[in-house]
Amino acid sequence: LGLKLVEVTKNLGLKTLLEVTGYKKIDSTTISFGIAPRLNACGRLGKAEEALELFLSKDIYEVNDLTKKLNEHNRKRQETEKSIFENALQKIEKEHLEKNKAIIVGGENWHHGVIGIVSSKITEMYFKPSILLSFEEDGIGKGSGRSIPGFDLHDALMKCLDTIEKFGGHSMAVGITIKKDKLEEFKKEFEEIATESHIEEIVPIINIDSKIGLGDINKEMVESLKQLEPFGEGNKMPIFAFKNLKIDSIRALSEGKHLKLTLKEDNYIINAIGFNIGNLSEEYRIGDKVDIAGVLEINTFNGVDNLQINIKDIMKSI
Repeated sequence: LGLKLVEVTKNLGLKTLLEVTGYKKIDSTTISFGIAPRLNACGRLGKAEEALELFLSKDIYEVNDLTKKLNEHNRKRQETEKSIFENALQKIEKEHLEKNKAIIVGGENWHHGVIGIVSSKITEMYFKPSILLSFEEDGIGKGSGRSIPGFDLHDALMKCLDTIEKFGGHSMAVGITIKKDKLEEFKKEFEEIATESHIEEIVPIINIDSKIGLGDINKEMVESLKQLEPFGEGNKMPIFAFKNLKIDSIRALSEGKHLKLTLKEDNYIINAIGFNIGNLSEEYRIGDKVDIAGVLEINTFNGVDNLQINIKDIMKSI
């Protein structure tokens, strides 16, 4: 109902924001990747009132100006996030933190509004709980933590009350304040808790909805999946398993960040994209047989529609 109302909105700010995102249709993807990040970036960068003003304004000139500002905040948030992420990865590699059961990493003057997103990315990358801390000149560190299913982060921090100043949150995400001179003691204590929880036994699970072949796919079939919209946390996009596909071409995109493949089965061929797994381009070769778990989508480029698999996981066929 919300999406239907957004589609016919009379709100000048929302209408303008929808136009600049470039999405042709109003669906959960448009909100998740077009609208929400721009509004969210305002709050993260301490400019929340500008998002509010956008929705309250009746002046088209003011609305256009605010929309530009929201775009700029989102761009700045992306740049800040990238910088902190790269900085954190360098520290993780240098100190071999990936070998720990949980990853705790601190930096000087990292932006408080963004470190939660970076913590999420690190947890996703290593499949381990992570806590990122930003230390100011006064020696106080404020941070954000993210967990994995099966490890209660809030519960774990309840056992560290002697080393942290304060914290809040829930099992999967927390905010935390700690003094710099207590950091090493806290790291040791938290690592012991993660070890006692046998965190290494927790494995990521992808729930497959159906196993299909490339011959089962056509544009109408993929279009029909839209009847299941809107997708979100309580209604996940259907994930399909494809077995024994042959790699026809493989390369990394965006400076090695993403993976681009073409996959073949009998006389059928399909494109596939794997976001944030570009490093795997070194592990696979043309001709390799692979099993893929992924979401089916239609990629429109230069007015041409192409079917593609959005890869959620990949492994060599057994």
